Amino acid sequence: MTKRNVSFVVWGVALLLLAETWAQSPRKKLTPPKPPKGQCCDEVRSLKVQVANLTSILEELSRKQETDLRNVVRQIMDLDQQNRQQEARVTEAESRYSEINNRVEIMQLQNLQSVTQTSSDAIYDCASLSSRNYKISGVYKLPKDELLGTPELSVSQPRNQANVIPLFGRARKALPHSSSSFLLPFDKRRLSLQVFCDMETNGGGWTLIQRRRIGLLSFNRDWKNYKSGFGSIRGDFWLGNDHIVRLTRQPTVLRIEMEDWEGQTRYAEYSLFNMANELNSYKLFIANYSGNAGDSLRYHNTTNFSTINRDNDKCVDDCAALRKGGYWYNCCTDSNLNGMFYRYGEHTKKTDGITWYAWHGPNYSLKKVEMKIRPASFHP
Repeated sequence: MTKRNVSFVVWGVALLLLAETWAQSPRKKLTPPKPPKGQCCDEVRSLKVQVANLTSILEELSRKQETDLRNVVRQIMDLDQQNRQQEARVTEAESRYSEINNRVEIMQLQNLQSVTQTSSDAIYDCASLSSRNYKISGVYKLPKDELLGTPELSVSQPRNQANVIPLFGRARKALPHSSSSFLLPFDKRRLSLQVFCDMETNGGGWTLIQRRRIGLLSFNRDWKNYKSGFGSIRGDFWLGNDHIVRLTRQPTVLRIEMEDWEGQTRYAEYSLFNMANELNSYKLFIANYSGNAGDSLRYHNTTNFSTINRDNDKCVDDCAALRKGGYWYNCCTDSNLNGMFYRYGEHTKKTDGITWYAWHGPNYSLKKVEMKIRPASFHP
C-alpha cells in the first residue's frame, strides 16, 4: 500500500469519528424572543382592569336581582292580602244571598198557605205557581191539597241517610234556593210537598219528578221507596209514584231532557202522560211524541211499574233485577232512565245504565236526565 492511500484511510476514519461525536453532542434549544419589558406589564394591567369591571358588573346585577326579588315577594304578599279580602267579600255576599233566599222561601210558603184551597184556585204544582208569577226556578213547598188528597206515607218508614244525599260545592251554590239540610220530597212534619220547579224551559211551569246528574244515589230500590219517593229534591231524586199520580189527575205533558258525556243534549216530549194508581201497579200511559231524542218510551207504554222486589214486567226474565232500577219495564227496555249511573270511561260497557236507545243505543249510559211534567192546559 502506498503512503497516499494510507493518508486517505486515516482521513476517512477521522471524519467518521468527528461525525459520530457531533451527532451525540446535545443541541442548544431555541428560545422565543422575549417581549419587551413594558409590553408584559401593560397586558397584566389590562387584565386587572377587565376583572375589576366584570366584578363590578356582577355586583350590580346581584343587587338588582335582590331588589327585584324583594319586589316580587312584596307583590305576592299584596296579592295574597287582596285575595283574602275578596274571599271575605264573597263569603259576606253569599251569607246575604242565603239570608235573602230564606226570607223569600218563607214569604213564598206564607203566601201559599194563605191561598184559599178551591178546585179552581188550588196550588198543587209548579204550573199553578208560574200562573201566580213565581218565575224563579228552584225548590218550593206546596201546601196540603184537601181536594186532591195527600198521598199516604208509611209512619214506620225511618228517615235515614240512605234515602237522601247532601249537596256539595258548586252544585249547591248554583241553585236559587240553596240549603245544607237534608230534604225528603215529602215533609211529614209540615204536611207539604217539596218540589223543584223549572220556570224557564219552554215557558216554565214544569214540576220535576226525576233527576239524575250527581250519581251518588242508587236508584235500585224497592217498591216502598219508589211509592213514597227518595233522594234530595236539590240533587238526584225520584219524587214518588203516589205524588206523580196526584199530579197527573188532569191531562199532563211529560218532558224528558237528556245530556250525554260529550255535552250534547236531546229531549223527548209527550203531550199525553198519565200514571195509574198503586192498585193498578202505576201503569204508564203516554202518547203524541215530539222532540229530537227519538221515541224510546213508546215500547214501555201500557206497562206496569216494576222494582227489585216487585216483578210486573211482560218478560220471563226479571227486568228490574237485570236493569237495576225501578221502571216501566216491558221485555225489557228501549229506555232505562232509572238505571245505574256510570261515569265517563265506564259509560259504554254495560246495558243496565241510564239508556235511551233511539239516541245512543243500549250500551251508552247518559250523564244527565230530568223528567218533568206540567198540565196540558198550561199557557206560559
